[in-house]
Formats: sequence, C-alpha cells, structure tokens
Amino acid sequence: MADEDVVLLDFWPSPFGMRVRIALAEKEIKYEYKEEDLRNKSDLLLKMNPIHKKIPVLIHNGKPVCESLVQVQYIDEIWPHKSPLLPTDPYQRAIARFWGDFVDKKIYGLESRKVWSTKGEEQEAAKKEFIECLKLLEGELGNKAYFGGENLGYVDVVLVPFYSWFYAYEKCGNFSIETECPKLIAWAKRCMEKDSVSKSLPDQDKIYDYVLHLKKVFGIE
Repeated sequence: MADEDVVLLDFWPSPFGMRVRIALAEKEIKYEYKEEDLRNKSDLLLKMNPIHKKIPVLIHNGKPVCESLVQVQYIDEIWPHKSPLLPTDPYQRAIARFWGDFVDKKIYGLESRKVWSTKGEEQEAAKKEFIECLKLLEGELGNKAYFGGENLGYVDVVLVPFYSWFYAYEKCGNFSIETECPKLIAWAKRCMEKDSVSKSLPDQDKIYDYVLHLKKVFGIE
C-alpha cells in the first residue's frame, strides 16, 4: 500500500473530522493532515468539496470523498484488511447505519447545540432532549463493551468524538452527563484507552475554551 496517497482536510475541534482520524488510525493508514482555516478556506477545500465547502474532506489518490459518515464507510470498504468497522451481516449493517444517522441528527444536530448556545427555558428543553437521546444510545449499547460488540465498530467511531465536547456541554449547561448516563461514560472511557481514539480527540479543556470563544463570537454570554 506504499502507493496510497491519502490527505485529510480538517479542523481540529470538528467531531466529524475526528471520526475520520479514528477510522484511519484503526486501519493504520498513513495520511497527510491539513488544518483548514474555516474563515479563509483553501482553494484545495473549495475545489475538493464545491457543493458544501465543508471539512472534513478525505482525498484518496486525488479523488475527494465528502461527509464523515460516507468517509468512514469508504475507509472501511477500501481497507478491509484490518479492524472491520461495519458488520458483515446486511441487517446488522443496516442497524449500525441507522444509529450512525441517529447520532448525526440528534447528538450533533442543531437542537443539541442549544445546550451551550442558549439560556433559560430553551436551554433546559435542549438539555432534556439531549439526555433522552444519550439514554437511547445507552440502551442500544446495553451490556456490550462497544456498540460494535467486542471491538470498536462503526457506531463507536461515529459517536465517540463527541465525548471531547461533553465537558463543554456540562459546564455550559450546568449538569453531569455521567450522573445521567454512567454506562455511556464508562463506554467512552473504554474507547479512550485505545490509541486510535485518544490520539484523535483533542483535550476536553481545549474544546471548552473553543466553545467559550464561539459564545463570545456569537454574543452568547
């Protein structure tokens, strides 16, 4: 695989980019990381993702793959030799994709961002919905070590980047995720024991500082 040319256009606090970093690390694929300034997007980013103009963009042998869920599935299909992420059974694959979609819509969605970007009743409602969604995920995890069973799988890779944002949500929302969802936090800590995860996720304090910066930029105090 010496002829593989893999580039990732990314932005360090992006949980979407973190997914791709984890998937590539799980597969032990060497790649070039290019940090993007989202206020001054590079020509390469605009050329490689002309539709959405967003990170992350995975460039494999000169060809761009966009959208993180698609990228993780692509990585799993192109490099099946190690650490399979999606199950082989078609039904189980469908279930994994369903929960991946759920995470995108409910955990990364606009409503959950209101936990840190709003105050008062709106924030309380967002917090309640956020916890309910995490509890649904906790139910799906059950007594398994990972969503993928004994090994890190697709849903683990999709969800665990958000763990780096939990502290910021807790500080801004004044609540404890561990109190509400102890099994989910135990799962996240289990994932963090893997180098592929811990080396792909930024420090929680760093993310909190970034969120405080965002609040200032958007005038949310």
